[in-house]
Amino acid sequence: MARIAARVRTERERRRWTLAQLADASGVSPAMISRIERGESSPTAVVLGKLSAAFQLSVASLLALAEGVPEETEAPVGVRRGADAAEWRDPGTGYRRRQITGPRFPTEIAEIRLPAGARVPYPAAAFAFVRQLVWVLDGRLTFHDGETVHELDAGDTIELGAPAERVFANTTDAECRYAVVLSRDTRP
Repeated sequence: MARIAARVRTERERRRWTLAQLADASGVSPAMISRIERGESSPTAVVLGKLSAAFQLSVASLLALAEGVPEETEAPVGVRRGADAAEWRDPGTGYRRRQITGPRFPTEIAEIRLPAGARVPYPAAAFAFVRQLVWVLDGRLTFHDGETVHELDAGDTIELGAPAERVFANTTDAECRYAVVLSRDTRP
């Protein structure tokens, strides 16, 4: 939590934004941002999505930066052990995100474990400047892409188009595991 707190503050200060300016850009209240920056509150996946969108970073990039992995350095080549991968847990839903690739790899790949009954909405701005594919590995994912709802089973993929409000939901009584593959785009 302390690393995420420091990273949110660093990103805000790098842009010379006040709490109010970040609140306006993200839709997160200044009080919540302040609590996050002081390490008094752990952000949920929804809040991280909103803050990342305001910073024009992917959630994966924000979490990698929070883990102290500098984007400017060369990533080591070779084996990355699963036990060494950083994992983030949403305190609100129990959603877990494990970063598979390092920050220098040309695409970001994350493994997501969505508990039974969990629902994680993201604003359209979280999908600006990125191209994304979702690949269901185990279980069933109910994916809301704007007004369209897709029921995705193990092995199914969906390539996301233009930014839209999206919801990742697990309406079953078993965990759903999926991968997110993301690359940067030059236009929203």
